[in-house]
Amino acid sequence: MKRDNMKIKQLSIFLENKKGRLWKALDILDKGNINIRALSIADTSDFGILRILVQNPGIAKELLESNNFIVKIIDIIGIELDDTPGGLSRVLKVLNDNDINLEYIYAFTHEKTEKAILLLQSEDLDLLIKTLKTNDLTIVPPTEVYNL
Repeated sequence: MKRDNMKIKQLSIFLENKKGRLWKALDILDKGNINIRALSIADTSDFGILRILVQNPGIAKELLESNNFIVKIIDIIGIELDDTPGGLSRVLKVLNDNDINLEYIYAFTHEKTEKAILLLQSEDLDLLIKTLKTNDLTIVPPTEVYNL
């Protein structure tokens, strides 16, 4: 599988830290029949960044932008890991041993028992993919994440 076929399209949505702004973004997606597969939010006192995975990132981006949200599509990588104590630590050790610096991570569980999906963002995604493959870590294809 080519490296570009392993990259998941994530929406990064800029949110002013004002009452109702998160609800408004999610309501727009609801009304557009866009189902969220995973999300993470990071905030400061003035703004937040909502990171989401959806089935149709391009359509979701258009809907949000037409309602005055600032949205970027960012490539990330998803890997499957053991949903057990130490599962995340083992993955992070591989990355640490290979000098891979992560910008952020978030994870979620799904219907596969004993497994979770870890979403990773790094400055060099191609190097990240190569390192994950070399260390026999299972990269989850975008279509699998979008269709959970």
